[in-house]
Amino acid sequence: MAAGRGSYDRRFDSGRVCLDLMATGERAGRGAEPLDGAAPLGRWLVGAGLVPEGTALAGIDARWVRSFAELREGVGQLVRAEIDGRDASAALARVNELAAGAPPGIRAVRGEGGALVRALSTEPGCDALLAAVARDAVDLLTDPAARARLRQCEGETCRRVYLDTSRGRRRRWCSSDVCGNRERVARHRRRAALARA
Repeated sequence: MAAGRGSYDRRFDSGRVCLDLMATGERAGRGAEPLDGAAPLGRWLVGAGLVPEGTALAGIDARWVRSFAELREGVGQLVRAEIDGRDASAALARVNELAAGAPPGIRAVRGEGGALVRALSTEPGCDALLAAVARDAVDLLTDPAARARLRQCEGETCRRVYLDTSRGRRRRWCSSDVCGNRERVARHRRRAALARA
């Protein structure tokens, strides 16, 4: 999954597709469902790398949005429970149930320039895409090295969880450009206010 694709509302910089799905819940918690409707969910699926650009997604409907929101909630409960050392048995059962499904089949095809590019074998269904995200969560949480790199953003108003792959494992923010920059600006304003006082 490429980092930095999309707007700040659709960032893909958490380090894993399941964490990027969790991050969409930040706006949902403020009353706006960022994946509401075929177009926003379709853009997220492409941005997250679950489907190649230009893939037909004719089947997206309100059920897809509800299903992805439900998976987001389950993954969020499970990941936060792991970080906090709590049990989340119900969320674990639901994520495992979804992960048992078959993810979309892939194949290599020649792109416009002649290079091999990834394509899906058939038009993906909702359950297959949910399975891909749920499997990513299972892979993340069952890998001790990856699980140990899970971090909660230290941004004052941010609840994003990300995978800290920085050298020295000292990354503090989900994004240096977003939360890190906000923190630096806030720190500068506090110093300037103190200097004026």
